[in-house]
Amino acid sequence: MIQPTDQGSRDVFSVSRLNAEARAVIEGSFPLLWVEGELSNLAMPRSGHLYFSLKDAHAQVRCALFRGKRQLLRFEPANGDQVLARVRVSFYEPRGEFQLVVEHLEPAGAGSAQRAFEALKQKLQQEGLFDVARKRPLPAFPRRLGVITSPSGAAIRDVIQVLRQRAPYLPVTLFPARVQGEGAVEELCAALQRAIA
Repeated sequence: MIQPTDQGSRDVFSVSRLNAEARAVIEGSFPLLWVEGELSNLAMPRSGHLYFSLKDAHAQVRCALFRGKRQLLRFEPANGDQVLARVRVSFYEPRGEFQLVVEHLEPAGAGSAQRAFEALKQKLQQEGLFDVARKRPLPAFPRRLGVITSPSGAAIRDVIQVLRQRAPYLPVTLFPARVQGEGAVEELCAALQRAIA
């Protein structure tokens, strides 16, 4: 452990010694622990290891999931996934950097998300929305197209550009609605009702 020195002497550390001391302190201070965060900067080199960052709104930390542990995963990680990671804190002396070595990785909240999906599916089933009698046959070719989106967003410009190239004969009706933020759900539902009418 690093000890303070009196002002009359200097205990000069080499970089190697400092990093060795830092490693002992950091790795000795943390047991295996769980960390939750969002996956970002995911890299999958040919070695089979995974390297990524875990982040939240205020910070991020580098992580390594080595090939042997990766082969045990029950899902394919992707940038933006919210995950729970069982990790040990590691300090890499040659670069003076700490990272988390991941022992286990799983989607965060996967159980609750699946339960919410199943509950919604059951509710819609009870409302009869999946009944065969309610289904309408699809025409061989569309006669017109309705788009529900913001009239000032990039989405409508993209739709129009693609339609000019692929189906310039198809009439398009825009049903304006906010697609995000406060009031978006209500506007989207109202626009859908107008489109159906």
